[in-house]
Amino acid sequence: MKNKLTKRRLDAGQIEVVDEAVAAILRRKTPAERIALTADAHRTARAMLTAQVGSLHPDWTAEQVRAEVVRRLTRGAN
Repeated sequence: MKNKLTKRRLDAGQIEVVDEAVAAILRRKTPAERIALTADAHRTARAMLTAQVGSLHPDWTAEQVRAEVVRRLTRGAN
């Protein structure tokens, strides 16, 4: 018997596959709840990125770290 995950294949046009159980849970959420989840995820990503950039560049000011975080969140890191 094949693993259910082997049926899903990522390709250049597909960024990620949402598990069906997660999709079902999200479908039951109200639009406001889904927006709140997205906002929480963004805050978490920003906090983690701020910590990473700060640890990579301990000599940078808070403003330099903030500017780099904004750059990465808006245009992506290269």
